[in-house]
Amino acid sequence: MTIFQKILDGEIPCHRVYEDDHVLAFLDVSPLSRGHVLVIPKEARATLGELSDQSAAAIGRVLPRLCRAICAATGATDYNVLQNNGSAAHQAVMHVHFHIIPRMNEQGLGINWSAGSLEKDAAELAASITTATTA
Repeated sequence: MTIFQKILDGEIPCHRVYEDDHVLAFLDVSPLSRGHVLVIPKEARATLGELSDQSAAAIGRVLPRLCRAICAATGATDYNVLQNNGSAAHQAVMHVHFHIIPRMNEQGLGINWSAGSLEKDAAELAASITTATTA
């Protein structure tokens, strides 16, 4: 059982900012900046790819609303939405969650992006991904 499931079950308190039948959002206890919020589905799944369409749609509906609310409450104009899948991708709690992290001055998410270049077989890769989305 994850810490997020314990929060959902009421075993651990949190500072709730939003809740509906499918989604819970609350302040992160280790924020990168003021207003750092975690958004979780009530469906217990480790990665985004395992999540039902219903839960994914519910999160998709509420993320923009929460981003606007966080910016209004904190005065931030910039923010990151971060979602990691698997330990190698820096996921610490194995329950799907999105971070909304306001960027204010130097506070927020720091990113070092080491971009590569598009592979020579990009068309084949795109076709393979397209085929897999319909499977």
